[in-house]
Amino acid sequence: MSLSRRDRRDWRIFLWISLSAAVISAYFGYAIAPPASIPWISVLSGIANSVLIATPIIWFELRSERPGALRQLRRLPLAAYFSIKVVFYLVVIMGSLLLVRLLVAPFQPRLAPDDTTLRNSIIFAVAMSLFGNVTIEMGLLLGFGTLKNLITGRYVQPKKEQMTFLLIDMKDSTGLAERLGPTRFHELLNDFFRDVADAALECNAAIHKYVGDEAILTWPADRGLADGDCLACPFVARDLIAAHGEEYRKRFGAVPGFRAALHCGEIVAGEIGDLRREIAYVGDTLNVAARLLEAAKTVRRDVLVSTELLERATLPADLRAESLPTLTVRGRAAPLGIAALQRVGASS
Repeated sequence: MSLSRRDRRDWRIFLWISLSAAVISAYFGYAIAPPASIPWISVLSGIANSVLIATPIIWFELRSERPGALRQLRRLPLAAYFSIKVVFYLVVIMGSLLLVRLLVAPFQPRLAPDDTTLRNSIIFAVAMSLFGNVTIEMGLLLGFGTLKNLITGRYVQPKKEQMTFLLIDMKDSTGLAERLGPTRFHELLNDFFRDVADAALECNAAIHKYVGDEAILTWPADRGLADGDCLACPFVARDLIAAHGEEYRKRFGAVPGFRAALHCGEIVAGEIGDLRREIAYVGDTLNVAARLLEAAKTVRRDVLVSTELLERATLPADLRAESLPTLTVRGRAAPLGIAALQRVGASS
């Protein structure tokens, strides 16, 4: 059975963190080894400790973002959730260190009574676990692509880039919020955005941000255009929501729908903010995409795309584009050519 792109993303995160931890732990094992020890045994001990500790901790952190029993832990009070994590981390760390120590004991000289290797290993393992946990949490909060760009300083100085935008906005969110109440509507919105995120992963998009009941997805340069991923993405999201339709109806009494708009062009990307920094996109392209999304409601079409994007993208075989009257956009001299997208054989 083939893995979903969310699973493949999780595997990439797991492998990168595990590999980094193994290299660092190998050096640490060598550095703190007693003078009479065998160097390669100490290196292998560091790698073994890393694998035994990092594997369950990274798995726990990544799986706690997925639906299931682990995710329910995040709904506990912060103190309770944090306490459970501390206990889990300590059990994994102590159990792994003692197991590896036992396994390599026949190959190492007898340790002196005042040996501090175990103590140093515990301190190092706790520090590495905390660092890995913070990295994963920041990646899930900001997006791993955004986190990488912030760390590398790619957008410290603003840069002009070509970008494709897909805006997805839930239909009748006000009515759903009134009927469900704020808490249950938040749960609905969270499930809705999870399906949108899965569609983004399937179509190689990045999630720029969530604004209320709207998600902003992006593709850099021509990525997503040549293979039509950006045009297919809203329909992938619709399929995922439909696949979970029974669960939506059971929990919320309705299956959410959405409108979407696509446009591409030049933007300026750069870090912005002081107390809280983020990567912001500035320019006419995103504004036009927002106007397209507003127009979708007026023309009663669920997915609108600018002809500028349509002319540059490859239209997937199962989609067709219907030209619509040009759209007058405030602040833009020339009218904007637009088209409605729908599945072949689907009714308007």
